Amino acid sequence: MDNQTPNDQGSRKKSLHQAESRVVNRIVLWVVGIVVVLLVIVGLMGYRYVKSSLEPVNEKATDRITVHIPIGSSTKEIGATLQNKKIIKSATVFNYYVKFHSYTNFKAGDYTFTQANTLQQIVGELRAGSTGDNQIGTVLVKEGVTVEQIGDVIDKLKSKNANMSKEKFLDLMKNETFFAKLAKDYPKLLTSAAQAKDVRYRLEGYLFPATYTITKKETLKTLVAQMVQKTDSILQQYYTSINKQGYKVQEVMTLASLVEREGSTANDRRTIAGVFLNRLAVKMPLQSDISVMYALNTHKTHLTNTDTAVDSPYNLYVNTGYGPGPFDSPSEASISAVLSPLDRDKNYLYFVANLKTGEILYATTREAHDANVAKFAADNGQ
Repeated sequence: MDNQTPNDQGSRKKSLHQAESRVVNRIVLWVVGIVVVLLVIVGLMGYRYVKSSLEPVNEKATDRITVHIPIGSSTKEIGATLQNKKIIKSATVFNYYVKFHSYTNFKAGDYTFTQANTLQQIVGELRAGSTGDNQIGTVLVKEGVTVEQIGDVIDKLKSKNANMSKEKFLDLMKNETFFAKLAKDYPKLLTSAAQAKDVRYRLEGYLFPATYTITKKETLKTLVAQMVQKTDSILQQYYTSINKQGYKVQEVMTLASLVEREGSTANDRRTIAGVFLNRLAVKMPLQSDISVMYALNTHKTHLTNTDTAVDSPYNLYVNTGYGPGPFDSPSEASISAVLSPLDRDKNYLYFVANLKTGEILYATTREAHDANVAKFAADNGQ
């Protein structure tokens, strides 16, 4: 028998309703809380994505990327082109960035960017006009040229860009703070160069042979960084071999710089590399004329006894080993030759080239070498 009064029943229903309301409120609070947390997470992720997209693709990059913007291109089309060229991270962020700042009047033309450019820099260039209008010339670094010879090429552009002077370039080559930054950016490439003693220019040998475009606002630091980055990119495929063979990069680049000037064909370079390595193995001086001319800071067809006796750590006629470092900028072919020499088992210790025909003769003894020298004497003007 139910003894509850109507009032008791009403109170019970009220209590149940209140309990249900509390449960519902808790559920609502949980849902709202989860939604808020998700919104915060999404917001943070979006913020980080946008912030990252505004930054350079690769702040260490120096390789120039050319992009063509056709006449009549929309903002979306420009963004897509830049993203496809990997100059920016996000075409979407590019579009919102441009709209947010109300940027207009992008100009058609050919532009040159690097992945180190920020979104702000890229937009500024697009509004200013084609970088082709800003290009003042090129710097051609030939295989086998020295830092000072590169300076001569750079100096020809100083009338169009005051930064491009040989004097300023050579000062930069002696700037240890600048070198230290590059060594930090490219440790595999420059660690052994940083440890070298008695070097004339630490970056000798590390400014890769190529053609570099110069603009009106180009700086020497940017130009040199591009040259060093190019060397590092070429050596990526050789670092493992260098380590396995027990070399320092500085040693490989030094031998390659000698091989570059001593041989012209691929096989001759590899055989000459073998001669140098054989001499190093038995602690003989390399006796390369290239080293003496670098020590003298001059070029000669024939060296005198006084020349070959010059007091310099770069004189490998009298000093054994590799010397302080490279003598010029070697090509990839010469670097490869050092790491894959020919005919080392033939124990060649000498070679002489016919300056007229380019023929090279090799020998294992001094007597055989002297005979080869005599054979080429007339053609070599001796």
